[in-house]
Amino acid sequence: MPERSRKRGGRRGRQDGGAGQSQTPAPPYITRKIPVHQLLDTEGLELIESNADTILEEIGIDFRYPPAIRLFKEAGAQVRGERVRFPRGMCREIIQEHAPGEFVQHARNAGRSVRIGGNAMVFAPVYGPPFVRDLDKGRRYAMIEDFRKLVKLAYMLPSLHHSGGTVCEPTDLPVNKRHLDMVYSHMKYSDKPFMGSVTHPDRAQDTVDMCRILFGDEFVDRNTVVINLINANSPMTFDETMLGASEIYARNNQASIISPFILSGAMSPVTVAGTMAQILAEALAGIAFTQLVRPGSPVVFGTFSSSISMQSGAPTFGTPEPALVINGCAALARRLGVPFRSGGSLCAAKTSDAQAAYESANTLLPTVTAGVNFVLHAAGWLEGGLVSGYEKLVMDADQLGMMQVYTNGTDLSENGQALSAIREVGPGAHFLGCNHTQNNFKTAFYRSAVADNNSFEQWEMEGRLDTAERANRLWKRLLEEYQAPSLDTATDEALLEFIARRKASFEDSSY
Repeated sequence: MPERSRKRGGRRGRQDGGAGQSQTPAPPYITRKIPVHQLLDTEGLELIESNADTILEEIGIDFRYPPAIRLFKEAGAQVRGERVRFPRGMCREIIQEHAPGEFVQHARNAGRSVRIGGNAMVFAPVYGPPFVRDLDKGRRYAMIEDFRKLVKLAYMLPSLHHSGGTVCEPTDLPVNKRHLDMVYSHMKYSDKPFMGSVTHPDRAQDTVDMCRILFGDEFVDRNTVVINLINANSPMTFDETMLGASEIYARNNQASIISPFILSGAMSPVTVAGTMAQILAEALAGIAFTQLVRPGSPVVFGTFSSSISMQSGAPTFGTPEPALVINGCAALARRLGVPFRSGGSLCAAKTSDAQAAYESANTLLPTVTAGVNFVLHAAGWLEGGLVSGYEKLVMDADQLGMMQVYTNGTDLSENGQALSAIREVGPGAHFLGCNHTQNNFKTAFYRSAVADNNSFEQWEMEGRLDTAERANRLWKRLLEEYQAPSLDTATDEALLEFIARRKASFEDSSY
């Protein structure tokens, strides 16, 4: 397609994206004003770092990708077959010399760009489930229309700062082509930042090429416009698919989240300290690879860590041990000097019930207090990640809004101190009618979109709805009110032309 239309479309897309959105204005990401809560002291963190170096030096990491082996060998690592062993401190030195401590991921609407790292926190929706669930149709395989609806809902919910990536797997499309429709949906139906495809290096390249159409070649060359989830095949292994995708993104100056995927007791030791040492070793090796590919390319230290039932082997969520891992790894990432991804609203519950609420809260609050920068699975996760829940998405988003207020900390301005109200009311009266209350009542307290705080009688009169039923009404109303952000016609046509050409160039397949 013409170079001129590509660049012109990218600029207009970034400028015009927010038209017609019916939602409360909100900051594009959280800038925390409260300190992090760190549980491990310096001595404990140094011990974990030393153990990670021992793993890298004595045991090593398997890299099933010849280009990675070549780069590490040239950098001074010891290579034997696929096993790479690193001199103590080698990976950390590479990372601290080159990897940025924070970066901006640009959205096509510049007002929605997010900062990742430092004191910033970004909430992104659920990632990866093959199923969806709602109260009307129950649990079912996800389709591309579900994908589009979830992208639209994430766009409409102000407490979600990011459109995410694989918000569900659209099983009605060929495996080797569905990434094109998924990436396009994020570009078309939202103007928030988004994630790219990692299931094959060619699909990563398709994502980059589509970003060049959306933003323009020059803008992509100079800026980060897409972030991507690169999982280690724990324990202590990286496969060709993930490394190949990571290499594509790093070479194009796009961000990778290097994220060990851990179920403690199966893919790491059963102890918190042992799990953290393994996570750090895997993350150090994967992050170092991105910096050998392109020094200075944006990267995030990530982890997904959960425990398992030692009776059944099933993953468990909301338990204390993964919360300790999140807290410790967040501190390790700060010491390393790179952004950190973890946490979310995780649960093993099959529906949006009390178990879902408790387990999600027990993951989300430690995530926030630990100072996680990029929170994947912040809303919509059910059934251990097998299901994206419509009701769960809006219920979780309500909690994320509360976390926004919590991380703002205490207002110590003159208005926050409220001495004028105390003087006006004095002893023995009430504050309902005073000037300060009247001036602040609209914004004084967080108002939940799904909780019911009315009397029992009023609740009965309004249908005796539980939280999930109210959430069901809310997501349907949001979709009814949805208006797509404007997208330059030439850009949209160029994207559709690219997708059609790519789909026609190879046969459908189920892998």
